[in-house]
Amino acid sequence: MPKFASLLTAALVASASIGALAQPAGKQITIVVPFPAGAGPDIAARVIGEKLAARTSRAVIVENRPGVGGLVGASAVAKATADGSTLLLAPNTLAISPHVLPKGSGGGIDVQKDLAPVIMPATTPMLIVANPALGVTTVEQLVALARSSKPELAYGTAGNGSPMHFAAAMFSEAIGAKMTHVPYRGVAPSVVATIGGEVRLLFVALGGVSQHLTSGKLMAIAVAERARSAMLPNVPTLTERGVKGVEVNAWYGIFSASGTPAPTIAGLNEAINEVLKMADVRERLTGAGLELRGGTAQELAEVMRQDDQRYGRIARDLKITAD
Repeated sequence: MPKFASLLTAALVASASIGALAQPAGKQITIVVPFPAGAGPDIAARVIGEKLAARTSRAVIVENRPGVGGLVGASAVAKATADGSTLLLAPNTLAISPHVLPKGSGGGIDVQKDLAPVIMPATTPMLIVANPALGVTTVEQLVALARSSKPELAYGTAGNGSPMHFAAAMFSEAIGAKMTHVPYRGVAPSVVATIGGEVRLLFVALGGVSQHLTSGKLMAIAVAERARSAMLPNVPTLTERGVKGVEVNAWYGIFSASGTPAPTIAGLNEAINEVLKMADVRERLTGAGLELRGGTAQELAEVMRQDDQRYGRIARDLKITAD
C-alpha cells in the first residue's frame, strides 16, 4: 500500500475511534466478569465501568458469570454480538485455563481466536505470604523449612490450575522440595484460611491481601515476579534470594468478541486509557492492590500469545491440572 494511503487509512481509523463510543443513543455496555463479586477483577470492572459510562454517555453494567476457570464468562462474550457492547474483564487465568482443564471446557472456546484484545488495564504482583505463626520472614528461612518439613509443608492457593498454583509448583520445583497443595475455591477463601491458620503459607496476588499485609495479619515474604513491585519496594523477588525462574505475572485484560470492528476496538482502548489516567481511578485501584497499565490492544494480544505458549509448556512439564 502506498505511504500516503497508509497514512490516510490510519487517520480515518483514529477519527472514527474518537466518536465510536460517545453516542448517547448507543447500546449499553456490559462488562462480564468471570469471577464472583468482590474479587479483584470485579472491583476493577466496577471502577472502570463507572468512569467509562460517564465518558461514553452509555450505561455500563457489570455482570458476574463465574465458572470453569473463567471460561463460562469468556464464552458468553465470545458469542455476543461483535460490536463492543459486551466486554470481558478477566485475569490471566484466561490464558491458563485451556491448558489445565479438559478439552472443550467452557463451551469449547478458543480464547486466542474467539476474543479480541482491547487493553490491559492493570497488573497485580504475585506474592508468597505467610501467617506470622509460620515463623519465617525470609526466602532463605522458607526454603530451609520446606526442605526439612515432615510432613510436607502445606500451602494454599485460589485453586487447582490457578496462576497461584503455577507459582507454587514452580517454586517447589526450583527449590527441590515437595510441598502439599491445599486448593481453595477462590482467593477470598484461601486468604481466610491462611489468616485462620488452616494453612500458614499462601501464594496469592497482592490484590487479594493488601489490607491484611497492612494490618500485620499476613506477612509478605517474596514477590514471584521478574522485578520488585513499586507497591512493595521492600519485598524482594525470589530471584534476588537465589530461587531462579519463578516468575508468574498476574494481569487483567479487557476483551471483546472476535470480529469487533477495528475502530470500535480503538475507541474502547482510547476511552479506557483516559479513564486509567484519572486520579480517583488510580487511587481506588491502587488501594485495591492493582498497578495500572493501559497501552495498546496489540500489547495485550502479544502478552496473551506469550502466556499461552509459556503456561502450556509449564502445565505439561509440571503436570498441573484443574478441577
